[in-house]
This record gives sequence, C-alpha cells and structure tokens, in this order.
Amino acid sequence: MHFEGWDHPAPHILPMIVGHESIDVMGHANNVEYLRWLERVAWDHSIALGLDWAAYQRLDRSMVARRTELDYLAPAFEGDALLAGTWIVENDQRLSITRHYQLVRPKDGKTLLRGRTQWVCVEISTGKPRRMPPEFLHGYQTTA
Repeated sequence: MHFEGWDHPAPHILPMIVGHESIDVMGHANNVEYLRWLERVAWDHSIALGLDWAAYQRLDRSMVARRTELDYLAPAFEGDALLAGTWIVENDQRLSITRHYQLVRPKDGKTLLRGRTQWVCVEISTGKPRRMPPEFLHGYQTTA
C-alpha cells in the first residue's frame, strides 16, 4: 500500500485491516478502536527505534500517555485496508515527547483521523515522572 498525502514527511507506518471486532452498532469502526490503532503504531515505532519492553524494563523507564487529542474525520469500515502513520514532533529533552498521528485509507486517499499524544517518561518501579535516560533522548528524537 502506498499513500502520498502524509501531513509530514517520512512517517513510521503500520498497515492494518479493519476487523469485524472493530465495528460498532453504527456499522463502522468504533471510536475506541482508533485510539487502539494509534497506540499500536506508537509502540511499533518505539520497537523500531530499539526501545521495546525489554529496554524499558532494563532502564526502569516507560513512556505513558498524558494527553491525547483526536479529530475523527471519516469512518472506517470492516475490511478497509488502512495505514497508521506517526511522527515525533516534540521532545523537551527532559520528561516528554509529543507524537502526531494520521490514519489514512489509501484506496480513496482519505485521511480518517488526525491525532496527537503527549507522552511522559515515568520510572516503572514507582510510576513517578522521571527524566528521560540517554537512550530515550537518542531514540525519541524529533522526526517531523
């Protein structure tokens, strides 16, 4: 699948197919599913950057969502082939990063959703906010 209408260059892309389990009584993907898809592409990007769960555990650090904003622009339907794209647009070099997301349906060129999440670094063992370790500063560099 290919799409040229990305909001920023060089997204990290996760392809997906809308399954039956994502469809609600209105006959389209439930709003909660969009949030799940964004979490999946964010985690997939993190793994691609070398920051998987094993690295998080070794560092006793994790990124947790603090605030998410979603703009639902068009519905997704069962069987739709979608692309979820993400970029890191801000890194304060201390505690937080901000990701942007775009969910697209290449067959008709529609953007179904735009979103953003502020992620905050926490110490896994305490759940308290902590400065990002060097591995996070290096791995979660701004990409857009």
